[in-house]
Amino acid sequence: MAFKDLPIDARPREKLIARGATALADAELLALLLRTGVAGKNVLQLAQHLLERFGGLSGLLHTRADDLKTIKGMGGDAKRSQLIAVLELARRAMGEKLRQRTVFDSPEAVKQYLQLHIGSRPHEVFAVVFLDVQHRLIALEEMFRGTLTQTSVYPREVVTRALHHQAAAVVLSHNHPSGSIEPSRADESLTQTLRAALGLVDVRVLDHIIVGPGQSFSMAERGLL
Repeated sequence: MAFKDLPIDARPREKLIARGATALADAELLALLLRTGVAGKNVLQLAQHLLERFGGLSGLLHTRADDLKTIKGMGGDAKRSQLIAVLELARRAMGEKLRQRTVFDSPEAVKQYLQLHIGSRPHEVFAVVFLDVQHRLIALEEMFRGTLTQTSVYPREVVTRALHHQAAAVVLSHNHPSGSIEPSRADESLTQTLRAALGLVDVRVLDHIIVGPGQSFSMAERGLL
């Protein structure tokens, strides 16, 4: 069922024009992107199903293209591509926001940014957020993949990239595809190794954040740095 087939008072487009975007529920905003439903579900029901399936807007932002394919009505390239494009715009907008302000004015924004970029990866990724002297974002780089140990994460390469960006500080991060975000002893040991290596070139390690879909763990907040 398309918008034109919905009752007038249930059409998100008309509601948005009359009352503004803030008057719409999450499902209604998502329905505007989807435009049409599928057999057995109108567009609003499809939107609500997506939100429930992936844990709301936050979960949807972490969703991969392959995950969307499993949803009836999202297998086609056009609809899926449109939604993926909007999700990517949201990620980029968050990145721009971080560049425009002092990052650690809002530690939660850093966590959310990292969740968006690496939280839903099916394999482990080690990433570094490079910051300037005012703790504004310079760049996020995914540096290593696979099982992370002190032998697979090379401090020399992290130091080299920090010098390349002329970074004053970094936030280390990696994901736990298993879903558990508690740091292992290897995680803690690796953090101290990188902290010592970066300290030699006067680059501070502000935090090491472990992320998973919809959750995060800050070593700095837990007193592990």
